[in-house]
Amino acid sequence: MPGNADTEQRIDQINLQLDMLINDMSVPKNVRNAVVQAKDKLNVAGEYSVRVSSAIYSLDSVSNDVNLPFQARTIIWNVLSMLESIKG
Repeated sequence: MPGNADTEQRIDQINLQLDMLINDMSVPKNVRNAVVQAKDKLNVAGEYSVRVSSAIYSLDSVSNDVNLPFQARTIIWNVLSMLESIKG
């Protein structure tokens, strides 16, 4: 697993991308809600593996939503990839 500073930096980058999705009104409300849940789970205290796994679960559930705009789907897939790299 990457070092703490590197992991925190990756989580900060992920949070920025999640914020973009949360503030994008073209993203369906159910997807934005799942993104908020993922962000909340990622930023609680605890072990990285648990936090990251919980966030992945929330995002994975909406990553193939048929109403999801293409650019939002790409961001979600990118975030999932970044989370997987932290999970190791």
